[in-house]
Amino acid sequence: MKDYYKILGVNKNATEEEIKKAYRKLAHEHHPDKKGGSAEKFKEINEAYQVLSDKSKRDQYDRFGTAEPFSGFQGGHNPFGGGFEGNFYDIGDLGEIFDNFFEGLGVKPKRKTYRRGADLESTLEITLEDAFRGTEKKLTIETFVRCHLCNGSGAPADATFSNCSTCGGQGEIKEQSRTFFGSFYQVKTCTKCSGAGQIPNKICPTCSGSGRQRARKEISINIVPGIQENQIIKIKGAGEAGEKGSTEGDLYVRINIKSHPLFERVGDNLVFKKELNLIDVLLGKKIEIPTIQGGKINIEIPAQFNLKEDFKVKNEGMPRFDSYSRGDLLINFIIKTPKKITAKAKKILEELEKEL
Repeated sequence: MKDYYKILGVNKNATEEEIKKAYRKLAHEHHPDKKGGSAEKFKEINEAYQVLSDKSKRDQYDRFGTAEPFSGFQGGHNPFGGGFEGNFYDIGDLGEIFDNFFEGLGVKPKRKTYRRGADLESTLEITLEDAFRGTEKKLTIETFVRCHLCNGSGAPADATFSNCSTCGGQGEIKEQSRTFFGSFYQVKTCTKCSGAGQIPNKICPTCSGSGRQRARKEISINIVPGIQENQIIKIKGAGEAGEKGSTEGDLYVRINIKSHPLFERVGDNLVFKKELNLIDVLLGKKIEIPTIQGGKINIEIPAQFNLKEDFKVKNEGMPRFDSYSRGDLLINFIIKTPKKITAKAKKILEELEKEL
């Protein structure tokens, strides 16, 4: 079982802000695009943050050690006696413990080999403002989902089961192959019962026994402030449903950030092009500049400033992953000269030239 708190380097009582700060720092440090970065470590950090930043998932993780639903018991039913309320969740390697226990008694459990759901990929387009502030987006995809009628079992609730006649209830069959070198035996999953060892007397009419059906589902995507173009978010268990209640695949969402009409993003900095009237520069007038937050700031160009260089306004860029600081706003000036200069204006400029 992964220790998500240890992965992010925070204690179990960490606040949302502490978790977010730790995530930004580690994500920046291990980003695959950086020198010395690690795609595997970055993926692990992202996975930990997706659980601990979500209140309900974190609560499930704190209680049961995982944020994944445990489909063994449904509707609060406890086969070991007693009563529980609410849904149950995966509590680790319980199935493996049972398997080892039965194998120790000399009873080999039936093998279930239903196919795990496939991983899915999708793209989500957001605005630069979304990337700046952070937000939650809804993504609708069409895929296989667990059958709503049989809840993934492949059989109606009133169905009865009998041992598979092909494998005798073992879930596997032994095949013999004769070759020039002699006979060889191979154990294979029973194709008739798909490894379950039992056959229902009737199958679900909605999913035809597969335990899943095609449908559209809506998924919530948590966009953290400062997210980068082409960054991939992994949402565990949000992929294709598996056969007959087996594990769902994961969903990988690639982020695309729309072009902005005012700003160009360069790393954590924002670039803004501003046309300047030469007369305003000479008169030292304040220049109004928009910000990504939707406000405006006024700047003054200092004496002897080279207008060919970018004018930097600190901390007016994008949020950084590694801290609560921000990048800078870089203003690229474009000088506008008058179309026509009158004789009077020309004379004034000539007088000004003598003073410079």
